Amino acid sequence: MNSDKIKKGFEKSGQLALLHATGITRRALENPFIGIVSSFTDLVPGHVDMRSLERQIEKGIHSGGGNAFIFGVPALCDGITMGHLGMHYSLPSRELIADAVESMALAHALDGLVLLTNCDKITPGMLMGAMRLDIPAIVVTAGPMMTGRYQGRRLTLVKDTFEAVGAYRAGKITDEELACFQLEACPGAGSCQGLYTANTMACLCEAMGVSLAGCGTALAMSAKKKRIAFESGERSVGLVREGLSIRKILTRNAFENAIYVDMALGGSTNTVLHLPAIAWEGGVEVGYDDFIRINPTAPYLSAIQPSGDYAMEDLEYAGGIPAVLNTLKPLLKDNPTVSGCGILALADEGCVTDPDVIRPLEKPIQSEGGIAILFGNLAPDGAVVKASAMSEGMHRFCGTARVFDSEEEAMQAIMDRQIRAGDFVVIRYEGPKGGPGMREMLAITAALVGLGLRDQVALLTDGRFSGGTRGNCIGHVAPEAYEGGPIALVQDGDRIEYDVDERVLNLLVDDRELARRRENWRCPGPKIRTGYLSKYIKLVSSARQGAVCR
Repeated sequence: MNSDKIKKGFEKSGQLALLHATGITRRALENPFIGIVSSFTDLVPGHVDMRSLERQIEKGIHSGGGNAFIFGVPALCDGITMGHLGMHYSLPSRELIADAVESMALAHALDGLVLLTNCDKITPGMLMGAMRLDIPAIVVTAGPMMTGRYQGRRLTLVKDTFEAVGAYRAGKITDEELACFQLEACPGAGSCQGLYTANTMACLCEAMGVSLAGCGTALAMSAKKKRIAFESGERSVGLVREGLSIRKILTRNAFENAIYVDMALGGSTNTVLHLPAIAWEGGVEVGYDDFIRINPTAPYLSAIQPSGDYAMEDLEYAGGIPAVLNTLKPLLKDNPTVSGCGILALADEGCVTDPDVIRPLEKPIQSEGGIAILFGNLAPDGAVVKASAMSEGMHRFCGTARVFDSEEEAMQAIMDRQIRAGDFVVIRYEGPKGGPGMREMLAITAALVGLGLRDQVALLTDGRFSGGTRGNCIGHVAPEAYEGGPIALVQDGDRIEYDVDERVLNLLVDDRELARRRENWRCPGPKIRTGYLSKYIKLVSSARQGAVCR
């Protein structure tokens, strides 16, 4: 075992004394050392119930014949960090988490890991760290939150709080209604109720085979989630004894299966950053080309918020990811899983109990997947759009540029009612380097929806959008403005057009004028010059490469 490095031989007397000081018995030294990587915090609703799951995982590890050691990693709530300085740290925290997992597991010679996670950047960060180590690892996601209720109406975070800001500004709801939405939209622990980034990644962990069956949609605080946590702890010991390391599971087939499930569910556009980043850490090449190739053959089957009206609890009760895998089985490739059987065998056990929530292959919502990659003179290295969250009539649009060099400038203009129908809002210098940190802009997109502008304007940025975003929102524009990408050359009054079905995004300005503008362009320099983000700027790659630090 890897842990023999710190517990075998008389020369390890010092290490053994320190291990005994933690309560380890001499007999227990013969058992595998399993790290429980916990992202528990009182700050994040998706993580506040993790103490109970830590106990269940710990019980499972000891029942399986292992030693459990809990250690923590940072956890940021994208909803709370939205719209201020905090969001600069969201995507960069993914790298911190990966580094923490690597550091702790190597420093203490752990044999395996249980990754207890839930929210947006934490899940991919943990997986990136585990892929670097290539030791046995299993993921336990803490589960989605139940929907809220107000006067018989079902409430969710994005639709009834973030989008309510615009509705309130437009005078559509009262002070009392807004206050009630704030109190009732999030009734307890769990990741936000729609198919946003946290829940998308939870579903994809199950689809890739690094979580036990049912884990991706099992609801927060449920007995089912606690049972899965126990079984995951128990199974982690078996993975160590079998030598089934994470790179043997997260193969190219696993990532392709994840993209099929992502497309079928209309998942978060952030997966276009996270899947390539996780794969890169394990030496597997996954990128835009894979999303482009798979998209036309991956039908969109489930209209979960923000793309539709269903919530994660509806997906759970319709059969969860096993049912999705069962439906998609003809398109999937077999691959090992932490369960000990192949993914296709798990698919055989799935059953759709509500065909309205999970459509059959022959009756999809649309024939192509929910995420599209656009190219053109405005995005030579690509841009990403959640096509499933757009109105059908807005798949093609030509508008007049309204250019802002930060999210704050754009938000002020939106709140001041300066954005009009036909505008194409451009928010730049918000990319991986320019942001820094490639901020999500849910507050912006939700405000536009709340103001009733969803189908009248479009939005373009080299930053990102939340998994909860809906509307005509194109992100990840690359190269970013900070690197001198064409988005840096756009001026107020320019015409911009996109066609999602044709996968094109163009600035309608002639090449000679663009060349003149390029001669006059100068990089404005970093917005943040101290601390962690100053280092991040120097290392981070483009959105096209998953925004990994190289």
